[in-house]
Amino acid sequence: MPSREDILNAKILVVDDSPDNIELMEEILREEGYTSVSSTMLPEQVCPLHRQHNYDIILLDLQMPGLNGFQVMKGLKEIEKGGYLPVLALTAQPSFKIAALEAGARDFISKPFDLLEVHKRIHNMLEVRLLYKELAQYSKTQQELALHDALTGLPNRRLLEDRIETTLQHASRNHHKAAIMYLDLDGFKAINDTYGHAYGDEVLKIVAQRLLATSRKEDTVARLGGDEFMVVLGEVNSLADAQGPAAKLVEAVSEPFFINDLTLRLSTSIGISIYPDDAESVESLISIADYALYEAKRGGKNRFCATSASPAQMVPPPKLELVPRRR
Repeated sequence: MPSREDILNAKILVVDDSPDNIELMEEILREEGYTSVSSTMLPEQVCPLHRQHNYDIILLDLQMPGLNGFQVMKGLKEIEKGGYLPVLALTAQPSFKIAALEAGARDFISKPFDLLEVHKRIHNMLEVRLLYKELAQYSKTQQELALHDALTGLPNRRLLEDRIETTLQHASRNHHKAAIMYLDLDGFKAINDTYGHAYGDEVLKIVAQRLLATSRKEDTVARLGGDEFMVVLGEVNSLADAQGPAAKLVEAVSEPFFINDLTLRLSTSIGISIYPDDAESVESLISIADYALYEAKRGGKNRFCATSASPAQMVPPPKLELVPRRR
């Protein structure tokens, strides 16, 4: 539940065409301890202000010249699509109360103001609003976790397939090609078996950082699970445009890994498939890249391979080393 401090720090907007009413409401709120209170007498400013500041509650007078409160709420609904409309209606007309609730207001305050009623209704509505925001953030976090690898923070297979599909659609529209690079680490099992999974996890996190640093911002770098990764390149013209990045990835992974007092070494093998040359579906492209990866492994590891080209010859893979790290 939101704390009292959270409630008192909530962002509040007072909307009324009467300066006396605004002054009175601001005084009520300040005396109660609210710290972030704004106001306007111009109803047409409410929506732009809410887009900018995302208020936790809007105390909205229903009877104003120009745009009335009902029209303002209609605009706010466009901003809060599928969300919680943070409007507390202010009205001196009993007949407007039900109409305000039907229009989207969460509650109302009658004029002239009753001090106890004002405090209670504002507090209760802010409590609900802030709780709703907490739940929305939690839901967003859970969704992020469902689409990203917990260890490296990279997109997982579920998000990867969607990213590949988007890349292929973009390539098709713009008459470009796309490349799928399937990576598997050489010698990773030896690290896990020799030093334990904690060291293996650190290696995986460093590999993820190196792949991101070596790739373009518009490329997708994902972890499929275990020691398997995938890099998706958009807007390539030929296989040659993927071979250069693949060579850089092989080189980046072969750099030493400094973890605690150890210097560890391993390499990577990469299989490449090209859209639409090799296939046009996500599943087929992944399958072909997987087969090319197998060929790279069979050809000696620490290299990349495409099924339509002979494996690129790289430096032989270095052996796993245990070297005291210099202090």
